[in-house]
Amino acid sequence: MGTNTHLAEAGYVDTTQAPFETASRQTRRVYDFVAPLYPLSSWLFHSRAHRAALRASEIQNGTHVLEVATGSGEMLERLAKANPDGHTVGVDLSPKMAARSQAITRERFPETQIHCPAADVRWLPFASGSFDTVVCCYLFELLPEGELANSVAELSRVLRPGGRLVTTLVGQNRSSFNAMYKICNRVAPAFWGRQVGAQVASLLDAHGYRIHKDHHVRQIYYSSRIIAATRRPSDNGRR
Repeated sequence: MGTNTHLAEAGYVDTTQAPFETASRQTRRVYDFVAPLYPLSSWLFHSRAHRAALRASEIQNGTHVLEVATGSGEMLERLAKANPDGHTVGVDLSPKMAARSQAITRERFPETQIHCPAADVRWLPFASGSFDTVVCCYLFELLPEGELANSVAELSRVLRPGGRLVTTLVGQNRSSFNAMYKICNRVAPAFWGRQVGAQVASLLDAHGYRIHKDHHVRQIYYSSRIIAATRRPSDNGRR
């Protein structure tokens, strides 16, 4: 685990990082609180996007798969089912979300290797190149603006060269939906986050990814964007 993680656990916060740490704490508290009810939200608005993300991931059974920001574990279950002979790991900033995901997924797939520690995407507790596939659903919307690039770099670090990164984002393709989402962001920013699809696509390109799938899906009125990209073997994960 990185030095910054140890410092955070010890209660030390660098003043230059204070706004980012404050936002992270607020998000963690909100998602700890809504953990028991969050599966309903996922079922109503995210399940179709989860299925699309799973197809885009093209997971090979017997590999190492990481999901960052598991929420209450709906996507993690899909990943574990697709990878019964491999090792599936899920992390979430909220300890309650991580614990819930691990308990439910292990109960449903008792023969599969599944681990769900609580961790911050900016400092993942894994060696470089540990995973063949990395999946993150509705993660980047919740990150402080200044931490998007660092988070993409950290995801790239733990993904092997040639590995696949799949991210599901809040869509930005409908003006009425965009307006509604801005209102939700003002009411509860730590829960809803903000739309960042354009920034994330640019960051993936800047970090040496080749985007090969990029499309939108709708569920009820909710719009999601799924991007699947391959990390080029020449990329070192950080730029």
